[in-house]
Amino acid sequence: MAHDAPPAPAGDTRVRIGFLGPAGTFTEEALQSEPAYAGAAVTPFASLVEVLESVRQGAVDLGFIPLENAIEGTVRDIIDSLVFDFDLRIQREVVLDIHLHLMATPGTTLDDVERVASIPVATAQCRRFLTDRLPRAELVATNSTADAARLLGEGDPSMTGRPTAAIAPRLAASLYGLDLLAEDVEDHPDNQTRFISVARSGIPEPTGHDRTSIACFQSADHPGSLYAILGHFAARNINLSKLESRPTKQALGDYCFIIDFEGHVADAMVADCLADLHAELAGVKFLGSYPASGAAGPAIRAEVGESRKRAGQWLEALRAEIGATAN
Repeated sequence: MAHDAPPAPAGDTRVRIGFLGPAGTFTEEALQSEPAYAGAAVTPFASLVEVLESVRQGAVDLGFIPLENAIEGTVRDIIDSLVFDFDLRIQREVVLDIHLHLMATPGTTLDDVERVASIPVATAQCRRFLTDRLPRAELVATNSTADAARLLGEGDPSMTGRPTAAIAPRLAASLYGLDLLAEDVEDHPDNQTRFISVARSGIPEPTGHDRTSIACFQSADHPGSLYAILGHFAARNINLSKLESRPTKQALGDYCFIIDFEGHVADAMVADCLADLHAELAGVKFLGSYPASGAAGPAIRAEVGESRKRAGQWLEALRAEIGATAN
């Protein structure tokens, strides 16, 4: 597992992306699913903080990290790092369907399995399968789902002696030479994780289907303070997609609000809302405006693009009449 991004070869103009390793994680799977990052030079890092630090220092162009899970909620270490420790801009979001699979070395059958290795969060999400199919199997904790597959595939001593299987992404099975014993063993088949890419600076151009993320810091906690913040969005008919509070780490009971909402800072209504919030609050940290994910995204963006084109043509036709008078 890499701890430092290797220097790019001379003349290599590929985008450099750091992600949470080892190889075979859901993070890498999500990264590979994003067409915009095809052909990028990717480097795995040992921890989420190392990914963010590599972006801050310029060792990579982008950091790709998980931000939110449909079951577990927000990855607190990540959101806290973005709000309090790093000044980075979100560039893109990618949502991945999360499916967990039971895998083992070739020749192992489901009936053989006596131990199951994975990160505890993953085994907890497969409790029903484990109870029904492997009720007597010992659970072995590892650092990540992919690490469980790696240790098993590489024949680590901790994985030998008794028939052992790993719960990990499908990508890990192919990387580490394991066979799938059972597919989609998670209790919740609709589980998804939202990933983001972050850069030192820059805001992507508006697409017509965008999301903006900010952190709002109150001047003082008083009745109606949150209501006043939300009122700015309601008055402008701006739809919020997420609202949560996080302690500011300054005093007990002192919280800030993390808000995701539809729109882009280039939109006049959004810009006006942000200006009012900045003027009234103790602080507003802008985390980014970026293309929103979702199956309907490309169609919405295409429709917006066509509408803008028609509007531009209409406006140009009107301007062509300026100065022209009827005879």
